[in-house]
Formats: sequence, C-alpha cells, structure tokens
Amino acid sequence: MQSAPRILYSDDEIVAVHKPAGLKVHRSGRQGANTPTTLAWVRNHLGQWVYPVHRLDQPTSGVLLFARSPEVASVLAAAFAGQQVHKTYWAVVRGHTPPGGLIDHPLVGNIHRPKAGQVPKPARTAFERLAAVELNHPVGQYPTSRYCLLRVHPLTGRMHQIRRHLHHISHPVIGDTTYGDGRHNRFFRSHFDCRRLLLAAVQIALRHPRTGLDLTITAPPESSFAAVLRKMGMVFDGHIPPDGYKPVV
Repeated sequence: MQSAPRILYSDDEIVAVHKPAGLKVHRSGRQGANTPTTLAWVRNHLGQWVYPVHRLDQPTSGVLLFARSPEVASVLAAAFAGQQVHKTYWAVVRGHTPPGGLIDHPLVGNIHRPKAGQVPKPARTAFERLAAVELNHPVGQYPTSRYCLLRVHPLTGRMHQIRRHLHHISHPVIGDTTYGDGRHNRFFRSHFDCRRLLLAAVQIALRHPRTGLDLTITAPPESSFAAVLRKMGMVFDGHIPPDGYKPVV
C-alpha cells in the first residue's frame, strides 16, 4: 500500500513535503479530476492553493517544494533555473562506481516529444559512492552481483537527468523500467521484494525567498527504500549519512 505524503517544513511562503514513490506531483491531461496527486494532497491538507516549483518523477520519492503564492513561486522558479537550489539524492545502482565523479553529458530536453533538429542541452551530475556490496547471487553471466549506494547531486535540471546520466555511465538505477537493466530489476523484485525505483530526493538546500537565510530540508528515504538497504547488508539507521560514511557490509 502506498504511503501518504507528509509535511517536512511549512511557513507563510513555502511548504516542503515528502512525496512517496508512485504518486504523481500533479495530474496529466489524460487523468481524471479524482486522480490522487501530491499537489491535491497538499492543497487539501492546508486548505489553500499552493504552487509546485519543481518536480519529481512519479517513481521517485523525497523532498518536494511548493510555494504558497504566485509571487514566491516565481522567485523560487528563478532560483531553480539559476542553479541556486542544491538537491541531493540517494540512488542504488548496478555495479561498483568510482569513489566519485562528474558526469558531463548533454541531454535532449524532452525525450517523450522529440523534435526534429533538437539540440542536446548541457547537463552535469556529480556523485559520491557511500557504500558498495557484492552479493553471491549470479545475475546474467557473472557469478556475483555488485551494487552501490550513491549520493547524487544534479547540477542542472534536465528531464530524468539522474536516471539518464547513470545509465550513460553503465550504472543504471535499480528499479528503473525505462533506463535500467531488467535482469537486475527482476532480481531485486524476487530477492528483496523491491517494487520501486531506488532513487530518493533526500535533501534540498536553498535561500529562503523572504528572509534570505539558508534553509536545508532533509528527509531520509522512506521505509520501502530503507528496507532494501538493510536486506542488502548496508547499515542504515534512519539518518542521512555524513560525508565519508562507511557502512559495515
């Protein structure tokens, strides 16, 4: 059963919520008025109109920010466009990555409605390896299977950027049915009962639109994500690891 959103932070200008995996941010044109969305939940919960200022893919969980007025929404949208909002994700990926790196690979803006002559736009994603495991379960041609937990920082905001970039370096996100590896996705479903994308937005850091003070909003991955980490043998006690976190595996 899908969990409900929850409020992480709220003041007179902004609201941050935790969006569960599988819940859309807002309705698409093909969906009815009664389709559950994060936007509808926030509006009903607060009893007022709110405005999304960025998005999370439907299968991704984590921190999602809303503005309480069009004016604040405009300020925050400009901050996102100007790369003044810093986002941090966790991702479980196939294989063992380097300890860290920068993926600098241009991406086409809209993969669902490509246009002739569409020019790829600059896209950069930084990552750090938090943990690595090797399991004694063959997937494909190898006798063991390797996976990493990454902390990921998208430095630009292209569609599906993290998922596409990690696919580009041959370390796709587990549970990704669009860019991932079906063999490893099936292994995680059968062995760990994992039926979600293992990508979570765990932190947003921004300058508050009214006070100008730095604001950091965090949310540990939801229980469905944490349970998989525990089953894989990665230490996870409900907090976001600091830099240099080394699990016992």
